[in-house]
Amino acid sequence: MLNLLNLTLAQASAAIAARELSPVELVDAALARIGAREPEINAFVSVWEDAARQQALEAERDIQHGRYRGPLHGIPIALKDLFDVAGQPTTASSRVRDGHLAEANSAVTDALLRGGAILLGKTHLHEFAFGLTTPQTRNPLDPQRTPGGSSGGSAAAVAYGGAWAAMGTDTGGSIRVPAALCGLVGFKPTYGLVSRHGTMPLAWSLDHAGPMARTVEDVGLLLQAVMGFDARDPASRTPPASFDTNAQSNVHGLRVGIPRNYYFDHVAEPVAAAVRRAAAHLEQQGAVLVEVDIPLADYLIPTQWGLMVAEAATVHAKDIRQSASLYGDDVRTLLEAGQLLSAGDYLKAQRARNLIAKRWGSLFSDIDVLLTPTVPQTAARLEQDTFDWEDGSQESVAEAYVRLCAPANVTGLPALTVPFGKDHQGLPVGVQIMGKAFDDAKVLQVGRAIEQPLSPT
Repeated sequence: MLNLLNLTLAQASAAIAARELSPVELVDAALARIGAREPEINAFVSVWEDAARQQALEAERDIQHGRYRGPLHGIPIALKDLFDVAGQPTTASSRVRDGHLAEANSAVTDALLRGGAILLGKTHLHEFAFGLTTPQTRNPLDPQRTPGGSSGGSAAAVAYGGAWAAMGTDTGGSIRVPAALCGLVGFKPTYGLVSRHGTMPLAWSLDHAGPMARTVEDVGLLLQAVMGFDARDPASRTPPASFDTNAQSNVHGLRVGIPRNYYFDHVAEPVAAAVRRAAAHLEQQGAVLVEVDIPLADYLIPTQWGLMVAEAATVHAKDIRQSASLYGDDVRTLLEAGQLLSAGDYLKAQRARNLIAKRWGSLFSDIDVLLTPTVPQTAARLEQDTFDWEDGSQESVAEAYVRLCAPANVTGLPALTVPFGKDHQGLPVGVQIMGKAFDDAKVLQVGRAIEQPLSPT
């Protein structure tokens, strides 16, 4: 069983396709692991044990009879509890949604089921995805620390072996933050690449759906299954015809941007050092490092918050009036603050976003990808509220975790986090790769190069 849990999604998939491994064995291994770790970690809202076993039997029969659906067939996967599954609750980890039952599947759910994936259950999130810590869930690598958020349950489930991959959402870093803190790969695709139909929104102009798994290859396989145009999502776009997430790791000649400003301000030295090593690793493989200036850096976070809190307040306008006491204090405060923003403030944020996107487009005319830290610090302790920086300043944990991820949401550009080394406490460090719109395959390509073993020096 332990050997099964060590398999990547791609390895398990290949073994299933070759009929060397049964989906039933994978599901049994995942459920046993969930039973062992859940009492301490609390990653799952619900586990659909009987349904998962039934799906595994059906997958086994289909594959034996030559009805193989592709690389996700028979693979146990978890869903953040924002994605609708017909007949199941979508609680968004909130008392506000008690008693809710989904009438139909989300687009992501349907895509996974078409690919033959086995849905193990729903995972916890920071309430309504409006936070960066997922306080009810613990980090499997150190249960006294946060798994990050908002997709903390999804990351925790994959990190302890309760699923081979999971789907999350990302409005200001909510896939990449927990992936980085739990030592996983997490990907926020280009805005519009993955349909959000049937997914509980937080802020519609910033929300993305995306995968997290153990390797870049695994993330690419999941992305290939769930991406595509969907007329039910107004933001949905058709991927380029040449789009291939099964990217190779060749980066020879690629121009990798290294920021001079913003991304290394108030960043712990072990994190900054990991990015420097990753840059050197890419250069060793033939990439060209190019120092760049991040445009309009002072406006990135104000624009993110101006858009997010206004849109979230609109989404929750009815419930916050009728059921304010059911919200957690932190989320209620943010929603009430959003109600105080004027239409003029929101329009200013939209204008700022348009200007930022234009300037970032110019930035990427000189580089292929941008290499940065994912988060400025590794996983905080559960009781920790702030980070202390060397200049004597303090920053809240949530503000620190969102700061380096949010630019990709404001611009809608693809962003990938890949684990690369550990800090002095043995906690994983994530490095972030950002790319041009719909150049997701190239971002994955660079991520796979970063995963390549380091050459002796």
